[in-house]
Amino acid sequence: MTNISQATIKTANYETYLNRSGEGNSEAILFLHGSGPGVAAIANWRYALQACSENYDCLAPDLFGFAQSSHPEILPKNRQDWMDQWVNQVIELLDELNLQKVHVVGNSLGCSIALELLLEYPERFDKVVLMGPGGTPNTKLSAELARAKNFYDNPSRKKLHQIMSWFVNEPEKMAPIIDGIIETRFETAMRPEVQRSNDSIFATATVPVPVTALNRIENQVLLVHGLNDRVCSVDSSYYLVEHLLNAQLHVFGRCGHWTQIEKKDEFNTLIQNYFAGKI
Repeated sequence: MTNISQATIKTANYETYLNRSGEGNSEAILFLHGSGPGVAAIANWRYALQACSENYDCLAPDLFGFAQSSHPEILPKNRQDWMDQWVNQVIELLDELNLQKVHVVGNSLGCSIALELLLEYPERFDKVVLMGPGGTPNTKLSAELARAKNFYDNPSRKKLHQIMSWFVNEPEKMAPIIDGIIETRFETAMRPEVQRSNDSIFATATVPVPVTALNRIENQVLLVHGLNDRVCSVDSSYYLVEHLLNAQLHVFGRCGHWTQIEKKDEFNTLIQNYFAGKI
């Protein structure tokens, strides 16, 4: 079993809880998790950290305002303000770790952060994977995501379990995995600072990246989406592959929003072949 280490990395403005495997490998992958009640990087990326550690230095931080990383004392006033904080956190983390250039994999919200990083610091990133992106002009607020946003109106383990079952295409098949993480995720979600940050993030509206900006991103991008994603429709990836200069798209059938878990073996093979220049 691959050893995954945990440490809190202090930088100028943040304390970042970092999950890491494969330290010492010459190429690094930064994994950026998505949003939602009680989300943490390790739950999103455990399988990827195990699968990719033989060849890559794998970094999966809790983002600012999530889980065990630091939370804002003064809440950001809008989504772009949050986005600027996440971009700054990532760059400070990479600087602290002396990593000048890394690959990046984003999931959901993490895709939006990855695109912002490419706009602001393109020289710091090599190849990019965007898995289950949203935040595009044709991204619709699904009923499933709307329910997730309202979790804290009447929070319970049962309600969180229900929400997580909507993230996957075959909830019966994925039940053991959901059951295995529900307690930790609920405990994290109920921490006051986590709820405060979550409420602030979900109270802000996504600001799509302008087409003119997408057209100027030169990094190679692999879009990965579940065909049956009910949280962020595959239409979002069709939009991005149309407007990004150097993009390709892989769609998994019979798969929801958690491609990295529902299709973990195929996903981890796919991204490693992509980073290695085989596809």
